Amino acid sequence: MTSPTPPQAPSPALGWLLAVPALLGTLISLVLPTAQTIWLSLQRGGVLRESTYVGFANYGRLLGDGEFWRAAWFTLSLVAMPLLVAVVVAPLLAVALDRAGTWPRRAGRIALSLAIVTFSPVGVAAAWMRGLAPDAPGLAGLAEGLRDPATAPGTLRLIVAAGTFGVVCALAVMAFLPALRAGSVPQGFSDARGFSGPSRGGVGPAMLVVGVLVAIATVAIGLQTFSFGLVLTRGGPERSTETLAGLEYDSAFRMAEFGPGASVATLTGVILGVLGIVATVVVAASRLSVTLTPRTAPEPGATVPTSPGGVPTAPAAGPIAPGAAPAAAPVAAPGAAGGRGAGTVGMAVGIVALVVFLAVALVCAWPWIDGVLASPTSEASSLRSQVNTWVPAIGGAVVSVGVAYLAALGIGGLRPLGRGSEWLLLVFAPWLFVGTGPLGVANWQNMRNMGLIDSFLALVPPLLVSVPALLVLTLLCKGLAERTDKDFFGGVFLPSLPMAGILAGAVALMNAQDLLWPLLVAQKPTLFTAPVAQMAQLGSFAAAKPDVGAATPLLVVAVALVAVVAAQLLYLDRLAITTNGSRARTAAA
Repeated sequence: MTSPTPPQAPSPALGWLLAVPALLGTLISLVLPTAQTIWLSLQRGGVLRESTYVGFANYGRLLGDGEFWRAAWFTLSLVAMPLLVAVVVAPLLAVALDRAGTWPRRAGRIALSLAIVTFSPVGVAAAWMRGLAPDAPGLAGLAEGLRDPATAPGTLRLIVAAGTFGVVCALAVMAFLPALRAGSVPQGFSDARGFSGPSRGGVGPAMLVVGVLVAIATVAIGLQTFSFGLVLTRGGPERSTETLAGLEYDSAFRMAEFGPGASVATLTGVILGVLGIVATVVVAASRLSVTLTPRTAPEPGATVPTSPGGVPTAPAAGPIAPGAAPAAAPVAAPGAAGGRGAGTVGMAVGIVALVVFLAVALVCAWPWIDGVLASPTSEASSLRSQVNTWVPAIGGAVVSVGVAYLAALGIGGLRPLGRGSEWLLLVFAPWLFVGTGPLGVANWQNMRNMGLIDSFLALVPPLLVSVPALLVLTLLCKGLAERTDKDFFGGVFLPSLPMAGILAGAVALMNAQDLLWPLLVAQKPTLFTAPVAQMAQLGSFAAAKPDVGAATPLLVVAVALVAVVAAQLLYLDRLAITTNGSRARTAAA
């Protein structure tokens, strides 16, 4: 009898080929606009007058008079409370849900999904704007403090913390839960090329690495805060609440001076680039990987059959013959001490933690909920506005995530550089956290040069590759390739395809709620997206009440929620994150 021939893996050269579209997309939509932004920062002028080269004069004035430092400090202060939520509250909630068992954990995932699909920065800010009215309802009355320069900064910090509590906690919990499920990852399989998968790492290192990445991502995203400041204060009163993104917008587009605006964008981009490189180095150095646990994987704290050497074994195929010794004795997995009592306590703690989260999230979101219930029908909710919002958002997401997925299959699945292939992500790392803001001046100029301003095509986000999606999908393809004995198509492509779809949906939601890019390229009311229409409505004297729910219509929320809940229960709940691949096992014969 001969052993079956292992499936032939595709050539690693195919990995380089699959990465080419992402490299071209990065060059066109990230590298060249970055170089263009730096060049613009060395000039003075813009739309209204001819540009002239001034060297580093813009930087000297920006840093010398304290504009940049004041805006940077205030922007960082806005991140403080969301950062505490992300690195303190979220991991505690994740641990409680993980230890509570299957149904409390899945109920938590469903509740957290609602916070994600209903989040709209402009909608939340518009709801808090109602607090400036004489008959301000309840908690929204806190916004009255935005009128005074002395109290406006602290008030805006509280509003940002309350408005983002649910979505920040939800996204961070989604990152921590797979790290806690590392204990469900089997010991690794030899793949078709004879490489062996890593044995599972500990939960502690995985949680630590994920915590570092969550903290870096929270700071990087917070540095690009734009919608809250523009809607609620426009940087005032007396520039007391100006953010980095607001300073760039004011300089480049309100005062039509591209040089100073590009200087702010360049300095912000340098910080984001450093954070992206640090995050990527952490990922590569820790040998982080993401994989799918078997559908029958034991729950944390469950009893796991093991061999005398402690290796998990499959349950017996049938009844044990009389007098025969069992092949493996059931041994309680770590954390199972206490039996049913420990499970009951864990479930109770998880349910209480989830109820507390829901109560706090409900209080923080009440101004938005109350605003949605009281929202009048307006042009911001029209079919035309929704088409302007969602068609470009979905189209941009399909392109950027699709290009990233091809590269992830090549880098993570085919491993063109072997075990160190994830270090190739350093090529994309400087733009890991860069959104439309730092490249907005250059991209707007490119759109104007092509004659696309005030066109429907201009509403499509200008990024051709989603670097965050590339990172996540590469780690998933890597983990699948290391733990499968199937061919590339069945062991890597098919299991990772749902994640590509999930990330495309996530990017589409982000694109649809973006205010800055459609605000820059669409001046005609017929091209307004829902967030821009809400913004215009708030600046109109004719509008008695803002249409708070325009960016989150019921139909869109319902469809998105069904899709997200299905993804949570059928796919995301099976993800596991491991670190430090440990030593390789001998390849199977």
